[in-house]
Amino acid sequence: MSYKTLGFFHSIKKTGWAVPAIAVLIGACSTPACRSSSRVKASGDRKPAPDFSLKDADGKTVQLSDYRGKVVLLNFWATWCGPCKIEIPWFIDFEREHKDQGFAVVGISMDEDGWQAVRPFISEAGINYRVLLGNDSISQLYGGVEALPTTFLIDRDGRIASVHEGLVSKGTYEHDLEQLFQGASGARASGVPVVVARAN
Repeated sequence: MSYKTLGFFHSIKKTGWAVPAIAVLIGACSTPACRSSSRVKASGDRKPAPDFSLKDADGKTVQLSDYRGKVVLLNFWATWCGPCKIEIPWFIDFEREHKDQGFAVVGISMDEDGWQAVRPFISEAGINYRVLLGNDSISQLYGGVEALPTTFLIDRDGRIASVHEGLVSKGTYEHDLEQLFQGASGARASGVPVVVARAN
């Protein structure tokens, strides 16, 4: 599967972009395609997150249902994805700061090179949350994930509360997580710029 950035951005190759360059582009982006339409849904409007079974870096089978009762940040990403590299440090912070509140980050890598690419990246980036290796089946299960990063926020009842396609601000995630920790059902559009990678 090959990927490209959305709209006016040039194709991303597996070498990726430098993170600072992407950060500058995020600040400059103002087109409708660069805005997130994600919002925290009211409790009654949330649909169940599809369960799955995938392997982690240790070869252990992991199911989403293992996390029932926790707030889960489920992130589809790849090692070559520049926007993904920006948000991974945020997710490391969230895992460290909120794990005692019944919270977990779960990363699903969509790297075609598999664990050969992913394991070294986990070590180099200091990722402290569970990473699983994805495939086309899990992508289709979640509506046909075509953009990286794509992140689903799942409430304690295993329902999808929010979806972020592309890179949004750390503050957007913090706002959404706060609502889920408090059990709030309010919703608002984030209206922040995003950078995404789409599959051809």
